[in-house]
Amino acid sequence: MRNKRILVTGGTGFIGSNVANHLAEHNDVIAVDDCSLGTPENLSPDVDFRNRSVAEDDLPTDVDVVFHFAALSSYAMHEEDPTEGVRVNVEGFVNTVEQARQDGCETVVYASTSSIYGSRTEPSPEEMAVTANTGYEASKLARERYAEYFANHYGMQLAGMRFFSVYQGYKGAEAHKGTYANVIAQFADDVANGDRPVLYGDGTQTRDFTHVDDVVRGVTLAAEHELQGIYNLGTGESYSFNELVELLNDELGTEIEPEYVENPIPNDVYVHDTCADNRKLREATSWEPEIDLREGIRRVCKQYQE
Repeated sequence: MRNKRILVTGGTGFIGSNVANHLAEHNDVIAVDDCSLGTPENLSPDVDFRNRSVAEDDLPTDVDVVFHFAALSSYAMHEEDPTEGVRVNVEGFVNTVEQARQDGCETVVYASTSSIYGSRTEPSPEEMAVTANTGYEASKLARERYAEYFANHYGMQLAGMRFFSVYQGYKGAEAHKGTYANVIAQFADDVANGDRPVLYGDGTQTRDFTHVDDVVRGVTLAAEHELQGIYNLGTGESYSFNELVELLNDELGTEIEPEYVENPIPNDVYVHDTCADNRKLREATSWEPEIDLREGIRRVCKQYQE
């Protein structure tokens, strides 16, 4: 993507800043964020940062493409304040897309979630039945329905990306997230510093760990192809938390044993296993994951080996 005017909401956050920095190399990129979760330190000087909320009027939506990542991005955040979760995740989404529509922008790529598939060890296809067991999941499903409305009623192209466990590490743009960072970032920091990573239950839960660089390529291709509908963005391979700790020990040359604790998240809402069926995105854009877990862990651990 080149020579476009682009808006990235949630632009100082983890995924948003990676997308903004990448696209700013060849485009005019505006990042909007109220910095309640992100930090402007994640952005390169080439990005035009605006400290704004997606719930405000007069957003800079006179652009060619909107990447909408602004959100309260965890189960806990929504349980603490359900009303704020709706205001940011649903009202903020509708407000941004409506302003973009009025300004003539017809292409939107936005963040949904793979959590709505529930626990599955088999790859989850986009057409399977999904449920909302948490406020977080309900807010993302609401986005998908409103995106369907904007597409059907106004002819816009909105691609909802169901992300699968995106990671980069603390030296990337995850440091500001702390306990909300991906477990790879948290476990790597623990193991590198001689601390035992804390695993819920017996550590057999699995995730489709997807490096943020593959996510950046995926959302960029979705915009370039003006995709419409829902798309999984994951590798199609899953690893358990126990396997993750083993791989981190191998890379760091350590022998740190994990600590197992009772899962504080209720079993009826905890997603134990995830795995993406990514055929739809691959067929639409020729996207392929390029960073397998071993290479991703090598990149995450490099900061501790320098």
